[in-house]
Amino acid sequence: MEEAEYAALTQEGLSAVLVYQETYDRAVYPKHHLSGPKADIRYRLETPDRLGRAGVKKIGLGALYGLSDWRTDAWFVGLHLRYLEKTYWRTRYSISFPRLRPHEGGDVAVTPFDERDLVQAVCAFRLFSQEVELSLSTRESAEFRQQAYRVGFTTMSAGSRTNPGGYASAPESLKQFEIDDARTPAEVAAFMRSAGYEPVWKDWDATYDCFQIPAIGPVASVT
Repeated sequence: MEEAEYAALTQEGLSAVLVYQETYDRAVYPKHHLSGPKADIRYRLETPDRLGRAGVKKIGLGALYGLSDWRTDAWFVGLHLRYLEKTYWRTRYSISFPRLRPHEGGDVAVTPFDERDLVQAVCAFRLFSQEVELSLSTRESAEFRQQAYRVGFTTMSAGSRTNPGGYASAPESLKQFEIDDARTPAEVAAFMRSAGYEPVWKDWDATYDCFQIPAIGPVASVT
């Protein structure tokens, strides 16, 4: 979408947009984006800029690990994050670490990115930016998620649907990929409580935008 369209949605209450680059590898990118606006790697890369200028509260970044060398893609995600944090500093940022999962369609050559690599990437991003939100996807198994959330993640998805329109009362459509952790949001929240954590479902509100710090006038000392 264009900047003006994002701005219009923001005025109507849009809070966050997660737009993953998939891969920053210019040689690999065209192999997986054959047509449409997303086929233009530069237009895709500049999407967070349009979001930032439109005043979107939170922008999600990430690469689809497995399409290219994961260390290279993670490096460019970090560069992208640092640029955005400095340029659109009023906006919050979120990083996700999706790995290629079983999917419909033709075979895709997958480069290695195992659970150990994922933990290494998460630790690196937590050291790189202490404020960025790090998200743990339902692409990962429940067993892994029940351990990995301790190493720097701040959000966990649950009850995810990967088919277009899956959260609405639309007919069942083709899934983009299979999730691994099929627990309900209530089950994930119960696990977090049992581990001594407090699940927070929502940490923003449109009314925050209306809050203004009152001006402080001259102070007179009284003796």
